[in-house]
Amino acid sequence: MSYYAPKAKPVAGGTLRAVYEKLYSNCSTFRKLHYEEVPDSYDYNSPNATNHHPSAYPHPGSPYHQQNHQPPPSDTGSPSSDAVMIKIDTPSPLRDDQSRYPKEIGKTLLALLFLAGNFFLATVSLSLVHDRVPDRDVYGPLPDAFLDRVQPQDWALDVSEILIMVVVNSCVLLITFHKHRFIVMRRVFLLLSILYMMRSLTMYVTVLPVSSRTYYCSPKSNASSAGVIVKRAFQLISGMGLSINGKQIYCGDYIYSGHTVTLVLGYLVISEYSPKRFWPIHWIYWLASLTGVVMVLVAHGHYTVDVLIAYYATTRLFWTYHTLANNSLLLKQNGNNYIGREWWYFAFRYFERNVRGPIPLQYDCPLSLPSSWTKKSPKLPGRES
Repeated sequence: MSYYAPKAKPVAGGTLRAVYEKLYSNCSTFRKLHYEEVPDSYDYNSPNATNHHPSAYPHPGSPYHQQNHQPPPSDTGSPSSDAVMIKIDTPSPLRDDQSRYPKEIGKTLLALLFLAGNFFLATVSLSLVHDRVPDRDVYGPLPDAFLDRVQPQDWALDVSEILIMVVVNSCVLLITFHKHRFIVMRRVFLLLSILYMMRSLTMYVTVLPVSSRTYYCSPKSNASSAGVIVKRAFQLISGMGLSINGKQIYCGDYIYSGHTVTLVLGYLVISEYSPKRFWPIHWIYWLASLTGVVMVLVAHGHYTVDVLIAYYATTRLFWTYHTLANNSLLLKQNGNNYIGREWWYFAFRYFERNVRGPIPLQYDCPLSLPSSWTKKSPKLPGRES
């Protein structure tokens, strides 16, 4: 819809949205505005063109000019003298914070369930791969540009997993005190789910020889029954897939590195959802993540290609997902939105359909204090504070 409105003074901010909100917030000023609805375009060649948009200055040969023999009157004082045409796309009414960033706890629980299922799928895949790993007495590690030049150090894997625990616990603490914690949680759950699903497939379809000559691998089973596979899977789950607690004794989980996925994703979450002025802390966690990844290679826990693929998959998925989430126009799946052809796009639309735009970096306490704790104690009579 197009309107004629008197030219207003510049409003702080200088944007059309600021002008729009100013007009609607000041009702008394808004009532004084003179609006005249006009069509979006004119056909000046039509006979009725003058009826729709009469000229302020008649033609010299017109009857008006011949009868009055004087210049046309000035429109300086008229309401439409300084009029400009403003084309306003009326937005939806401003919503409160709760409706703009809904908690949707049910979706968060569904994303957590999705993560649990894919993590279990990854442990089952490793349990199956363990019996298919080439015999390390016959097949040595594959040639690797980094591993061939560095002697394996078993302690380095413990250092990497300690850094993983530090980064993960820091992410948990950050998300807990984020005001929109449920949105952040389901994003992290969904991203981890996708990464673990792809990892369970890649490690199963291509089984590589053990990359370390010193890492302990549990003996293979001659007949891997369903009971043995499930037992191995729950043993891996009980140790959260870490070797430092002695639960990860199965080999073959290469392409790609789960350690690298966790470290890189942890850093990305901290840098994305913590205040930008905390850039020194961001650099500290970047350094911690880089150190953890290098320690995995020093321990010969993974091939270098495992680390590179894990980095690429994690960063591209994280950046693509947040590009979609921060631009509501990309929620529409049409012929021009090629990102909408991602196989996980349907899940993204379901979880992000009610969250429009980037979420603000706001924080609060997840548990509200009792009102009696915050209430001021009454003053005693005769005593001055």
